[in-house]
Amino acid sequence: MRRTEARDQLLRLIEERNPGEPLPSERMLSESLGVSRPTLRAALDDLARDGLITREHGRGTFTNARRIHQALEPTASGDFQAPLAEGSPWPSRLLSFEVGPAGARLGQRMEMSPGDELVTAVRLRLVDSAPMCVEKIRIPAVFVPGITGRDFELGSLYGLLRTRYDVAPKDAVQTAEPTVTDAQEAEILTVPLHSPALLFERTTRNADRAVIEYTRSIYRGDRYRITTRLTFD
Repeated sequence: MRRTEARDQLLRLIEERNPGEPLPSERMLSESLGVSRPTLRAALDDLARDGLITREHGRGTFTNARRIHQALEPTASGDFQAPLAEGSPWPSRLLSFEVGPAGARLGQRMEMSPGDELVTAVRLRLVDSAPMCVEKIRIPAVFVPGITGRDFELGSLYGLLRTRYDVAPKDAVQTAEPTVTDAQEAEILTVPLHSPALLFERTTRNADRAVIEYTRSIYRGDRYRITTRLTFD
């Protein structure tokens, strides 16, 4: 059995268990799944990196608590984003910029035709001159005629959309989940390969319910944390 098949079977096993419940021993799993111990351990390592299980030396392997969806409110400036960490203001450094057809997958996500043009900008966000986050921003080109890569390095993106293009974000859905850095992300963020990170994905719409932005962001897990302020009646 290949590693991916072992991982899929382990996922089904995890889904049948409650958060914090132990999994069978490696020996039992190897026998029941019909997979070698090295392949099983590799599949378990994948699941641990994805935050689905916890492996405790001398105790065994346990399912992690289910992920909780946390609603994020817009900032005072109207920017829908993850809270900023402590440090100096976040300057941006453009890594790449292109305009091209959305394609089938992104076209479906952004509710546009595959042949419609999409602006894609990748930028590095810095805090105290150190890399903090890699953002890949996508905007339908029809909303931002004449936009340049330099525009993604200066000021607020939503401020630019409002003042220059009269495009106003109405609401956004943003999700967050743990992940690890791939080779490219690790190099850009100057962290080891497979370092803990947080993945944010945000889809923003205007008042007409059109998708005006889709952003995927990878934040360093060793330097970034989220604080949520709660108010009780």
